[in-house]
Amino acid sequence: MDIDKPDEAPKANGATETVAAAPAATSVEEKLKAVVALVEKSVKAKDTRLLIGRLLRQTASVRKQLTPASIKTFLQQTLPADLESRSFLNSHIEQASSSGMDAEEATTSPQCEASAVIPEVELYAYLIVLLFLCDSKQYQLARSVADAALARLAHFNRRTLDVIAARIYFYYSLSYEHTGELASIRSTLLALHRTAVLRHDALGQETLMNLLLRNYLHYNLYDQAEKFRSKAAKSDQFRSGQQYCRYLHYLGRIRTIQLEYSEAKDCLQQALRRAPAIAHGFRLECAKWLILVRLLLGEIPDRPEFAAPGMSRPLQPYFELTQAVKAGDTLAFKQVAERFSSSFTSDRTHNLISRLHQNVIRTGLRRINAAYSRIGLAEVAAKLHLASAEDAEYIVAKAIRDGGIDAVIDHSAACVCSRERSDVYSSGEPQAAFHARIAFCLELHNEAIKAMRFEPDAHRRKAESSEARQERLAAEQELAKALEEDDEDDF
Repeated sequence: MDIDKPDEAPKANGATETVAAAPAATSVEEKLKAVVALVEKSVKAKDTRLLIGRLLRQTASVRKQLTPASIKTFLQQTLPADLESRSFLNSHIEQASSSGMDAEEATTSPQCEASAVIPEVELYAYLIVLLFLCDSKQYQLARSVADAALARLAHFNRRTLDVIAARIYFYYSLSYEHTGELASIRSTLLALHRTAVLRHDALGQETLMNLLLRNYLHYNLYDQAEKFRSKAAKSDQFRSGQQYCRYLHYLGRIRTIQLEYSEAKDCLQQALRRAPAIAHGFRLECAKWLILVRLLLGEIPDRPEFAAPGMSRPLQPYFELTQAVKAGDTLAFKQVAERFSSSFTSDRTHNLISRLHQNVIRTGLRRINAAYSRIGLAEVAAKLHLASAEDAEYIVAKAIRDGGIDAVIDHSAACVCSRERSDVYSSGEPQAAFHARIAFCLELHNEAIKAMRFEPDAHRRKAESSEARQERLAAEQELAKALEEDDEDDF
């Protein structure tokens, strides 16, 4: 990447004025050099926290600027010439450049003078190539690179490699998913997860567990996913906020299929709240499942939830579906389900839509019960678009037994008689709703306390001067800001 040259201002009144030179832009190669220096520093100090924060954040900042020429230069400057990985990665970059991408001439750069390189830097080079290939949608080449990276990772057992290895696992699964062969790597992921557990690789365990859950759910293997999750999950020990957010989303989907809608709602709500704003696709998928779960619970989402920035158009089918459920109109519900069937199928929510039909009927019955003190079963069947009065009688009887409506059936007159509605404030419903809100607030407070970070010697800290206290607070604010940026960039 060329460094921008200072511009000259136009001449005015015969005098030439030169604008002050702007600071030179940092090239991609220099940014990658800085990341390599950070890797070497953290390995030397054996500080994995440095890798988790700054390495991923700096890599995300340079990711969109990667080009074949800059990657070739980076490989030449970082990896020794006689290293097999260098020629392997260079060949894949050349293949990607020759397959329809704009080829660029690599600038002359000094070769790597070192005769050896630490494994962390070598695997980081694999990660950079994987990022470029996946962003370029060259998934077949990415599969080959990911396979080679996994084979190389098998030779090492170093905790300083855990962060880089976790990212390689993610792109390994992504490349196979986009090539339609996700099922072929399930045994490999299970073996990698078992190895991560034996090596106490916490970040690898979290990443691989989510990849396996995604693998199972991709093929609708919900029972296998739940069996694996129940034995492998440690939801209270997640180190990565992004992985915990993904885990909550997958758990919410599993609980939805298992008809445990209350727990599914809690998981999906937490996942949606924890997800960073930059993760638009993830937030959209969570919102779709959460809307359907709330409808299945008998709740009606508010209109502003469908008007969030960037979500109004993708959520339009679910908004119309909600309107049909709210009105209890079975005919409108059927029309919406047929009109947007392709969208529901692509979202993998079509089986939940079929479950909602009974909710629409129950909602229509409640509206009829509130509007009429006495109504014939034939009229109920006509309003709910049912086949006959006998079907209406069975459905009304079931709704009365389940407590959905407060009425009695007069079989001799073939009608439904509604009872007088009692004052809801004389029952225990307000207390139950208030208790649910208090429980939610207490749970949120407990999770916030658990998520707080404390220094190991915080309870032993002695009285400190004001200057030392200000320096410590500034360092803590900088660390908190770095962690927050990491959560957004690495999702």
